[in-house]
Amino acid sequence: MTDAEISGGSPQAQAPLGAGDGDERVSQLEAKVAEATAEAGRLRDEWLRAKAETENVRRRGQEDVTKAHRFGLESFSAALLPVKDSLDAALAVENPSIASFKEGVEITAKQLDAVLEKFSIRAIDPQGEKFDPHQHQAIGQVESDAEANTVVSVLQKGYLLHDRVLRPALVMVSKGPAA
Repeated sequence: MTDAEISGGSPQAQAPLGAGDGDERVSQLEAKVAEATAEAGRLRDEWLRAKAETENVRRRGQEDVTKAHRFGLESFSAALLPVKDSLDAALAVENPSIASFKEGVEITAKQLDAVLEKFSIRAIDPQGEKFDPHQHQAIGQVESDAEANTVVSVLQKGYLLHDRVLRPALVMVSKGPAA
């Protein structure tokens, strides 16, 4: 870089340096260095603040993930407590009749179904449907008049959480009509 470029002038417009011009030139350069140093300090300060803010955002994000893992089941657990209370109440009855016991179990099952529905847990009950290996687990095949690979018996319901299989349905599948 030339002296003219540093001072902001063009080489043609600059007059030859005289004895007093050198001191003025040095003071101009010192002023520019001081200005550049101040600007660099300001930019460094802004960078450090931005870096600290980024670290804080990252740390808060990690804390949120940790809390979500730790307390993610809190609302689900709270919704299950009335079901547990109903079961405890049924067990505390001194002389239950079969009818009252059955009625209590039915009410408790309805409470549990409501909790599962609230949290988007749906039953897979594929009776009569085509076998789907993504949602069903075949335990065996049986002779049947139904078309081959049709679910003829559900041994245990499966469950979906939204669209993800929590547990596949355990089923018996038709071999198809005997020829």
